[in-house]
Amino acid sequence: MTEEEKLLKIEDLRVHFPVRGGVFRRAVGACKAVDGVSLSLKKGQTLGLVGESGCGKSTLAKAVVKLVEPTSGSIRFKNKEVSESEDEVIFRKSVQMVFQDPAESLNSRMTVGSIIGEPLEVHKIGDKSDRLTRVEKLLEQVGISKSAAKRYPFEFSGGQRQRIGIARALALKPELLVLDEPVSALDVSVQSQVLNLLMDLQTELELTYLLIAHDLAVVKHVSDMIAVMYLGKIVELGPAEELYSNPIHAYTKALISAIPVPDPTVKRKKVVIPGEVPSPINPPLGCAFGHRINHPRYPDSMNKSNKFLEISPNHWVLDCPCCVAD
Repeated sequence: MTEEEKLLKIEDLRVHFPVRGGVFRRAVGACKAVDGVSLSLKKGQTLGLVGESGCGKSTLAKAVVKLVEPTSGSIRFKNKEVSESEDEVIFRKSVQMVFQDPAESLNSRMTVGSIIGEPLEVHKIGDKSDRLTRVEKLLEQVGISKSAAKRYPFEFSGGQRQRIGIARALALKPELLVLDEPVSALDVSVQSQVLNLLMDLQTELELTYLLIAHDLAVVKHVSDMIAVMYLGKIVELGPAEELYSNPIHAYTKALISAIPVPDPTVKRKKVVIPGEVPSPINPPLGCAFGHRINHPRYPDSMNKSNKFLEISPNHWVLDCPCCVAD
């Protein structure tokens, strides 16, 4: 992938939150939510980011859309540094986010029409009549009647509310959508409908997705590339089919083994992960996953800077003595 093809490029990104204590509430440590992540995403592609709760996925998403300030590292959008963007208005229009819980992300005191039309009003796009026409078109585009514009979010089901959230994100005609677990709060029967909608919209509008989820089955269905995240770091990255058929990192293998198999006659050996996730406030000196499973080679990983190893085209893994078989 050339530099020109990269719509989004993240290099060595770190987001550390201060931990305060004592009488004067001074910083006594840091919670390393994102700790040295590098990713790239080309136009029209879907990158799925997976991992357990608390691994830093949502913090990474918020850093991309400038909802949290990175501690260090680089986020470039269309070859321009996000933190130094000369025209922040253009960036805000080009990158939008769909949040996990539609009940919380939609203002219950505003009508659906006002919610979707607010970005247009803020950016002074069109007059009142133009905005109303745009809102009605967006509603129909996500599969909701245009008459819904006069109603309130609490009058809709969870799946319908998420469709409204998607319509709001599309109002400014963005190029990149950051989807923070967009179906995890929905019923299983509704999840596929919303995912199929997102795939149709991607084809129709030539969108690029950064999809965050903890369900690898969901991610496989819609992603071109998948990145596996553990305790603030990317441990494996590769094409979706390749990563599922040939997982290398021990953590990736454990996640894939937990995916339910629809055929009851098929037996799959599940990898049970022992121990608990280390604290991001006081992470281990060596491999975080090796520390968790008490791997015999954990001492070999201490104070060692592991590098990414390309094991096949575009399939990368963090080369760690604890988690990658020789």
